[in-house]
Amino acid sequence: MTTLYTARATSSGGRTGTARSDDGRLEVTLETPKEMGGAGGPGSNPEQLFAAGYAACFHSALKYVAGQKKIALPANSSVGAEIGLGPNPKGKGFAITAALTISLPGMGRAEAETLIAETHEVCPYSNATRGNVDVQLQLA
Repeated sequence: MTTLYTARATSSGGRTGTARSDDGRLEVTLETPKEMGGAGGPGSNPEQLFAAGYAACFHSALKYVAGQKKIALPANSSVGAEIGLGPNPKGKGFAITAALTISLPGMGRAEAETLIAETHEVCPYSNATRGNVDVQLQLA
């Protein structure tokens, strides 16, 4: 694979620490959610960061696929992501699940579902999780 871009970030302190990109554009305080036994402070967590990244990546891939097919996406299209964390059903440790809700207001259902399915084949996050993470896609 020819790499087009490489992102770099460093975390200190794990779930109750910080994460920062090498260029300083991203700097977040991390907190463990109450649901996981943490204080639930004002910081973010890895699952929120993954949800934001997957939603943004899938939406960009959706725009790419639509452009390739000469389909105009609704101006108010959006992608929401929910990332779940729980015990790994396959064994030790933990696993994540992902649920994407894609909103394409005004687009016909059949066309939208075809576009979403094709996007799921193109999106880098979808390709990275395929076969390892349960990913659900839903048209809003």
